[in-house]
Amino acid sequence: MSNSPLVITDENFDTDVMKADKPVLVDFWATWCGPCRALAPVIDELASDFEGRASIGKMDVDSNRETPSKFGIRGIPALLLFKDGQVVGQLVGAQPKAKISELIEKHV
Repeated sequence: MSNSPLVITDENFDTDVMKADKPVLVDFWATWCGPCRALAPVIDELASDFEGRASIGKMDVDSNRETPSKFGIRGIPALLLFKDGQVVGQLVGAQPKAKISELIEKHV
């Protein structure tokens, strides 16, 4: 498993997510969030599983306030799937890997 999730910030969001040439799943999380920490290994696995077909990224909502606010993130973990600069899917809360994979597969 060599591919790790991208670190998404307010500064690189436009370039790495909105202008990406393939779908990007963004995990909105925080260090204090138990379900977020539980989901972290799944996010790492997905980064490897979808290497070359989709990008997987993580955004710390405590360090980056602008982007989560822009997309109405109120509960974490929140997973938003972007394609061609649009949100094409969303999951809130800790989700099983199969459900997240299914969401990504629909758009790759």
